[in-house]
Amino acid sequence: MTLTIGLDGAIKSPLTRALSPTDLGKVTAHYNAEPGDLIVFVADSLKVCNDVLYRLRIRMGEKLGLIDPNEAALCWVVDFPMFEVIEENGEQRYHATHNPFSGVKPGHEALFQSDPLAATARQYDIVFNGYEIGGGSIRIHKAELQREVFGLLGLDASQIDEQFGHMLEAFELGAPPHGGIALGFDRLVMLLAGTDNIREVMAFPKNANAQDLLMHAPSPVDSAQLDELHLSVKLPPPDPAKS
Repeated sequence: MTLTIGLDGAIKSPLTRALSPTDLGKVTAHYNAEPGDLIVFVADSLKVCNDVLYRLRIRMGEKLGLIDPNEAALCWVVDFPMFEVIEENGEQRYHATHNPFSGVKPGHEALFQSDPLAATARQYDIVFNGYEIGGGSIRIHKAELQREVFGLLGLDASQIDEQFGHMLEAFELGAPPHGGIALGFDRLVMLLAGTDNIREVMAFPKNANAQDLLMHAPSPVDSAQLDELHLSVKLPPPDPAKS
C-alpha cells in the first residue's frame, strides 16, 4: 500500500478511506514527508515485511540511480534471533533461524524457558554491497545446552540420542568452544567483476536445466550401478497435455 503527497500537498492513498485527515497528517509528520514524497506500507509477518521492503528498496535504488556502482560497502550482520515460529501440518512450532547447532548469546540461556523467541544466537553474516558473501556462527559445545535446543525444536529424548548421540557424547567428554565462517568466494568475484550473474565468473557453470555441458552431466545410469546401490528409477506417467 502506498501514500503519495502531491506537489500541492494533497494526499493520495487507499488509506484515505480508513484514516481521518488528522491521522493521515500524523503519519506524514512521523516520516517528515514533504510534497513529492512516497510512503510505502507492507502489512504481514515481520519476515515477509522485511523481505518485501528490502527488495523494494533495492529496486527503487536501481531505478532512481541511487546506488553508486563504484562504491564498496561492507558490513557485519549480527544479533540474529535464535528461533522463529513456523507452521507445519497445521501446527506452530519453533524452528532454528540458522541451524540448531549455533550458540546462544551468553546470558540468554535462561530465555529458553521463559521466552525462546527473545534469545539471540551467536551467528554472523558478512555483506558486500547488499549481497551475503559469508556467514557462520560460534557453535554450541555443551551437551545439556544442545539437548535443550533440540527439545525446543520438537525432538524427544530418543530422537536426540538416535540422531545426535555421537556428537553429544563428544561434548560430554570436553569439546572446546569452536566456530567458523563459510565464504562465498565466487559471489565475491562476481561483485568485483561488476556483474550480477554468478555464472559469468564460474569456470564450468550449469545451464538452466542444471546440466554440465562440458562433463555431459547428469548422464544416464545403467541398471548394474542401480542394482549395486539397491535403487530403482520410477518415472512419472506422461502428461497427456504435453503429448
